[in-house]
Amino acid sequence: MASWWPYILFSFLLLLNPCVCEVTENLEGGAEKGCEKRWIHIRKLPSKFNLDLLANCSEYEIFDDLCPYLANHGLGQKTHNRSHSWYRTDPSMLELIFHRRMLEYPCLTEDPATADAIYLPYYAGFDALRYLYGHEYNSSAEHGLQLFHFLQDDNPSIWNRHMGHDHFLVMARPAWDFSQPLDNDPPLWGTSFLELPHFFNVTALTLEARAFPWQEHAVPYPTSFHPPNLALLDSWIQRVRRSKRSALALFAGGGGYSATPNIRRSIRSECDNNSTVNSSGYDKLCEAVDCSNGVCEHDPIRFMRPMLQASFCLQPPGDTPTRRSTFDGILAGCIPVFFEDLSAKSQYSWHFPEKEFEAFSVFIPKEEVVFRGLRILDVLQRIPRARVRRMREKVLEMIPRVVYRKHNSSPGLRMKKDAFDLAIDGTLNKIQSRLQDLDLVL
Repeated sequence: MASWWPYILFSFLLLLNPCVCEVTENLEGGAEKGCEKRWIHIRKLPSKFNLDLLANCSEYEIFDDLCPYLANHGLGQKTHNRSHSWYRTDPSMLELIFHRRMLEYPCLTEDPATADAIYLPYYAGFDALRYLYGHEYNSSAEHGLQLFHFLQDDNPSIWNRHMGHDHFLVMARPAWDFSQPLDNDPPLWGTSFLELPHFFNVTALTLEARAFPWQEHAVPYPTSFHPPNLALLDSWIQRVRRSKRSALALFAGGGGYSATPNIRRSIRSECDNNSTVNSSGYDKLCEAVDCSNGVCEHDPIRFMRPMLQASFCLQPPGDTPTRRSTFDGILAGCIPVFFEDLSAKSQYSWHFPEKEFEAFSVFIPKEEVVFRGLRILDVLQRIPRARVRRMREKVLEMIPRVVYRKHNSSPGLRMKKDAFDLAIDGTLNKIQSRLQDLDLVL
């Protein structure tokens, strides 16, 4: 750990002192005109809520050393030395990625009284690890209380102005990991952060949201692709467009080996029995990339090459409904096939507009496959080739919307809204709508 500490301190010291140069540049550049109802204040928090949590990156229980994934402000280490866009990104680093990008947001203000939203740079996912896997498991109902007490005690007028309705934060885990009922005895899985009445008013951006709480909204899992300029993004999209699709369908993931009927078991069985040459124009009907035991998590080459060669990517639910693979597949121009609405349609409305859903994806109810014998490959083969081409073009259009571009990227690339930009737009609209509903707008 000692060798990593100087690097961490150097890389993230800037994060603890936001709004220094960005705001000055914004005002001098006349950003005020384009910032109406878009001003954000980054709340200064003690380091115990962010930087100090990174200092233990090699010591979290059951995890491998997380320190390498802190590199490049959370993007991770490059996949190879000459790479300009590809990194070994861990989804748990979204809080860091988001924080770094917030420092470049063009409408920052140092005055919280004039802000339309307050961003809390709290690394909730990192802080949750000690409750989820560590020695504080039995104290999981206390997760978040220290943060709330700080917000109440340090310049409380910032919180009290709208009673937290204008505050938002990022939580780089599914919302279920923060949703254990406070009265569970003994404690079960998860912390109780999102169950604390103290934070009911705060907007939480999670990797997966529950269906019912208004304050949660899902944002895309980070992929391994973080281009620094428009030329590299356009070059990748052109490569995806030219890629020969030699397989009808692909499943990249683990599971599916149990005797209990489930959608992954059905997918594996169908793929194993339909991988040979056929008369449909594809070299193979189905290919499976085994990602069991996390072997694919930080090695995008394992799954990106097969995805580039497949027309459809099967996205079954696992422990939770959503998957990072959904976004990896879109990045590869692979049309997603979903088996339940909670996997994407009811999650990522800021990035996947519901009215466009059928234009870029296929939905096959998992119950029809598992219990009624519907064959996935038969459904996909019946889709006309012309429609497949239109769907793939729509997927290509969506690539910039699911990518988190690299921080400090080129002006040209900043003109295209990425996953971060759309998350900010959605958050501001959500907060503004909520304040209007509550008649709290000044």
